[in-house]
Order: sequence, then C-alpha cells, then structure tokens
Amino acid sequence: MSEENKNTELEKKTNTALEKKTNAESEKVTNKELEKETIAESEKVTNKELEKETSAEVKKETNAEVKKKTNAELGKRTIAGVKKKIIEEPETTRWYSLRVISGKERKIKERLEFEIQSSGWKDGVIQIIVPTEKVYKIRAGKRVVSERNILPGYILVEAFPSALTGEVIRALTGIPNVMHFLGRNEPIPMSEKEANRMLGKVDESNKAGEALLDPFIVGELVKIIDGPFSGFVGDIVDINEEKKKLKVIVKIFGRGTEVELNFLQVEKQS
Repeated sequence: MSEENKNTELEKKTNTALEKKTNAESEKVTNKELEKETIAESEKVTNKELEKETSAEVKKETNAEVKKKTNAELGKRTIAGVKKKIIEEPETTRWYSLRVISGKERKIKERLEFEIQSSGWKDGVIQIIVPTEKVYKIRAGKRVVSERNILPGYILVEAFPSALTGEVIRALTGIPNVMHFLGRNEPIPMSEKEANRMLGKVDESNKAGEALLDPFIVGELVKIIDGPFSGFVGDIVDINEEKKKLKVIVKIFGRGTEVELNFLQVEKQS
C-alpha cells in the first residue's frame, strides 16, 4: 500500500473517531440539557402545585379565621344588644288572676305566701292580694265591722312574667282549693286598665273607710232605736253616705215630722 493510501485510511479512521466522539459529546450535552429542562419543568410544575395548595390552605385558614372573627363579633353584638335591651326595657311586674274556691281566699293566700317564701320565689312573685273592702252592719244599735271580698273566688298575684315558670305554676295551683290561673298553664296577665281599676277600688275602700254592708234605701221603713224618738217607725226620705246620716219622717200626734239620725240610731224593719 502506498504512503498516500495509508494517510487517507488514517485520516478516515481519525475522522470517524472524531465524529463518534463528537456525537457522544453532543448526545451527552443534549441529554444534560434535556435533563436540566425536565428538572426545570418539573420544578416549575411542582412549584405551581405547591403554590396552589398553599394558596388553598391559606384561603381556607383565612376563611375560617374570618368566620371565627365574624361569629365572635356577632356574638358580642348580640350580647351587647340583649344587655342594652335589658337596660333600656327592664321587665315589669304584671297582675294575674288566680281562680280559687270561694270563701277560702284568705286561707289560700296564707298558703300561697308560705309556698313562695319557702321556695325562694319572693323576688319573682312579688305579692298576693285578696281584693276586699271594709264593711259594717248595725246589730242591736252597734256597728259591727268586717271585710267583704270584692272578687269572690279570685286572688290577685303580682309577678314578673319570666318568674311564672312551669314549676312555679304547678306548685301554686297544686295547693288545696286553688283551681288555676286565667290562661291555665300559660297565665294571661290582666290588662293595665283592669288591674288599675281593681287595685284602685281596693285603695279607695281603704281610704274611704267602711261601707254599710246592707245599705239604706230612700223610701225604706226603719225603726228608731236610740235617742228621743226611740221606738218610732218612719220612712227614709234622704241619705248622706259621707256623713253616715239619714232623714226619716215619723208620725207624731198624727202629723209627719222629719228627724235627722245617724246610721246607728236606726235598724231596718224586716
């Protein structure tokens, strides 16, 4: 083989080796580049995922925190509103009518008061009243004073509406000779007008003094039992309730004579 051919063959081999080496190097670089790009893409995707998850978590926590704060704020406002309402509109007592057996009102009143006191309900159930008025009648020329029920068969109870719970109602209506509240298990309070009228009538009676149980009537026949005309019988022609006096026409020597007497000087003729 000539020298020229040898050189050509060597050059071919060298070029082939160089080409292989170049391709290997190129492939190696390409693989590294691809690997880098893949890692970068992977990191990018991972970062995006993490960012999404983090954002979702933060959003979730933020919403929970906001909700918590909102509920707390609403709770504060509600409590503040209730307190304000209590301060501005304090609960007032009302009057309730309690149906009882007629003729036993006073005894029942005592039992009710004892039950309220012993059970510690005094702050809620304020007072019990038997509506009465003082009256008198004349017996053998003497004034006999007594009390008469204005509302036979009823007792008035002053209480805060919130105090009349099921337990209190059951206890009070469970006392012997007590029947029920007006409204039964859900007591209905008396109207303010009705309560004032009833309580005013009681106060009026106390201030005015005793009223005659069996009042005199104009035209009624009475017998004089005291004074200079004792024993005479006559007709009532005028009555003065305020002064407790009346005028009676009696016949003296066949003539009608008017005499003024107080209530204790006469008695009714049956």
